[in-house]
Amino acid sequence: MSLDKERWKWIPGGVGAPRGFWANAVQAGVKYKDKYDVALIFSEVPAQAAGVFTRNLVKAHPVLLSQKQIQKGVSQAIVINSGNANACVGEAGDKAAWAMAQKTAVCLDLVPEDILVASTGVIGVKMPLPTVLLGIEKTAAELLEQKNNAPEKAEHSSAAKVQAAHKAALAIMTTDLAVKERALEIECQGGTIRLGAMAKGSGMIHPDMGTMLGFLTTDAHLPAAELQGLLRSAADDSFNMVTVDGDTSTNDTVFMLANGLSGLRPSGDDLLKFQEALRTVCFWLAQEIARDGEGATKFLEVRVAGARTREDARKTAKSVCGSSLVKTAIFGEDANWGRIIAAMGYSGAEFDPDAVSIWLGDLLVAQQGQGVDFLAEKAKEILTAHDVVIRIDLRNGAETATAWGCDLSYDYVKINGSYTT
Repeated sequence: MSLDKERWKWIPGGVGAPRGFWANAVQAGVKYKDKYDVALIFSEVPAQAAGVFTRNLVKAHPVLLSQKQIQKGVSQAIVINSGNANACVGEAGDKAAWAMAQKTAVCLDLVPEDILVASTGVIGVKMPLPTVLLGIEKTAAELLEQKNNAPEKAEHSSAAKVQAAHKAALAIMTTDLAVKERALEIECQGGTIRLGAMAKGSGMIHPDMGTMLGFLTTDAHLPAAELQGLLRSAADDSFNMVTVDGDTSTNDTVFMLANGLSGLRPSGDDLLKFQEALRTVCFWLAQEIARDGEGATKFLEVRVAGARTREDARKTAKSVCGSSLVKTAIFGEDANWGRIIAAMGYSGAEFDPDAVSIWLGDLLVAQQGQGVDFLAEKAKEILTAHDVVIRIDLRNGAETATAWGCDLSYDYVKINGSYTT
């Protein structure tokens, strides 16, 4: 999907941009000193809630709790920490996740069942719970002070709201090098709807999400079931089409809250516009995760056309984008198209290898399953660029799909070889 930035009115504020939403974070010292690591997102009123989670059989304790909490379709706050995944630590992990929900509820005068919990960091290490709970107290106090002192009907452009939401976006980062937050305004009949988002993700990224957290807020009025369908569709074509290293995490979570404070219930053309805006934001976040891949020097986009089914197109794109040999070839700027067709072959997609065409950018390198003569200098020029596009035509139908990833560099091994130390 091409991101039409001119299509939308981009605004500051991230997840704090929609009416009635507030976000904040503090430096609690969960793992590192002087790093924002405990964050809150709060809605002034109960919000309709949707979520998608990791499909890894091994799930972190906050994932298990939030899967239960979100079933009623209403939430009012999200508490997040980085520095510790709270995964695979037994009963202590369940208690820690629930304690985070309880503490948040007390601080914001809510009930624990209305709190969603997310964590990211090292797996298998017990949560430093007193540190996290103190962090929740501090960030909640700051958030409420900011909210109570804000002018009535505070706008998304309020400097305090923008800065606080930015701190929340910083707090969810682990090995990320870039902050990932966005907000936009959607013109509808009768007024405007705002949509805010932030995400983290850099390594341990693979389709079905991976060590990524995503949070979306909107002041649209949308029932939970409809919100869930919109989020699932957007996630399937965005976050679930990103691969950095082939590893799917225990903690992957994307939440979306809709509090209805715009007073607008999008339907018809307005609903289509909202869906397009949501997909645009999710696609942007997904691509930023791929661009920020651990040790990455290049951004890789794999576009597949001519598939018999959409699933075949998706399988092909993800397989090529996730191939270690393709990724190392991109890093080495080596026009080895044989690695591409090999990755297609084990993708599980159905196609005729003798009908396939492959391009590096606009350079045809294989046709009808065989290599063609091409200028090595032209291929080198294409592969030297930071953004590399591989195009594939299966010539087997009309379905398409796109996947995003990055190259595999020496630095990826260095980063992950010492992750816990």
